[in-house]
Amino acid sequence: MHRAMMEALKIPEGDRFQVVTEHDPGEIVYDRSFLGIERSDGIIMIQITLAAGRNREAKTALYGTIVKLLSGELDVRPDDVFVSLLEAPTENFSFGNGEAPFADQLPPHLQQAQEAP
Repeated sequence: MHRAMMEALKIPEGDRFQVVTEHDPGEIVYDRSFLGIERSDGIIMIQITLAAGRNREAKTALYGTIVKLLSGELDVRPDDVFVSLLEAPTENFSFGNGEAPFADQLPPHLQQAQEAP
């Protein structure tokens, strides 16, 4: 996920805060054919919380990059990759010390994302 986010969203290499959990197939509820996509018990559900500000093209690029990397390197079926993004304002993030470093000024990679056409 980190590599996909670096490639598609241009996040910094050190911006790495992740929680990875694994569940037995019986613990995951999903529709096997929602929107005509045929899913298997190999489904991977990815939820990413990120600072708001990326455009639709960047988000679509992220989805495609995730599928490309998972299917190409781990033999995951593209139909089995479900991604949801949760966007939050930059002032909603504290990386430590009780501070919100991006509350008043966006980090460089987000400034670039918002300046892009």
